[in-house]
Amino acid sequence: MTPSPASAVSPAPAPTGSETAVEHVLTLDCPESPGIVHAVSRFLVEHDSNIIDNQQFGDRRDGHFYMRVHFATLDGKHSTETLRREFAAVAPPFAMRWRLERHGARRRVLLMVSRYGHCLNDLLFRARSGDLPLDVVAVVSNHRDHEALVAWHGIPFFHVPVTAATKPAAEARLLELIDSFEVDLVVLARYMQVLSDGLCTRLAGRVINIHHSFLPSFKGAKPYHQAHDRGVKLVGATAHYVTADLDEGPIIAQEVIDVDHSHTPDDLAAIGRDAESAALARAVRWHCEGRVFVQGRRTVVLR
Repeated sequence: MTPSPASAVSPAPAPTGSETAVEHVLTLDCPESPGIVHAVSRFLVEHDSNIIDNQQFGDRRDGHFYMRVHFATLDGKHSTETLRREFAAVAPPFAMRWRLERHGARRRVLLMVSRYGHCLNDLLFRARSGDLPLDVVAVVSNHRDHEALVAWHGIPFFHVPVTAATKPAAEARLLELIDSFEVDLVVLARYMQVLSDGLCTRLAGRVINIHHSFLPSFKGAKPYHQAHDRGVKLVGATAHYVTADLDEGPIIAQEVIDVDHSHTPDDLAAIGRDAESAALARAVRWHCEGRVFVQGRRTVVLR
């Protein structure tokens, strides 16, 4: 779920005495209609809440509204469960899709990788350093190249080979792991296998992929060599949700880096790895922070 910006910031006052502020994030989207912001604001006032950050976007083209509110309440006055239960009465008149949770809630993430390890290594480092609001609960790979790296991080590694004959069994094993680890999000960190249509449907909105993308784009073997041969001036990468349409799911984040005639194919590949890592990390962060709204074939990201 997510938007385009129109922010309003009202810092919460510092708590006094023994009071401590508890922060929550409310995200919602619904058809555009009068009174949405008023209803949300009234709910927050009635629940003794101060807005820390608010972002909203009304898309005039399709008549849809998006909102993300980060707010604080005094500890003990209203639990997360109470806030959810009582906001449930606000949502129906506006046909809202909504989510309310504690600010900083960490997602349980499963990473998938094949032989290129740059995105895996980047995400593991960011998770370990606390830079991303997630816990990597497992890594799945169709090769063993990065088993030692994953073990060093103290994360379970599962080798699940994939061939045309074993693909159904491999995907069944993946679903077992997703269920057993209670996974919120699957990230394809340069996992070089195509997921079946059935798996894409089952995990809709819960799988993010990264791939190189050029202007123009180059498909097939050695894309960076193709790019070099055509004298490209930009190297890029796209992070998107996975759908049955290969590499055409709703785009979350993109990265482009200037290059020129002096760069060799190996230089372009190295620059491309940087672009892929940066775009994927941003997409994962925005998803985990509840900033991304999927609307048809595109996304709205409230940054």
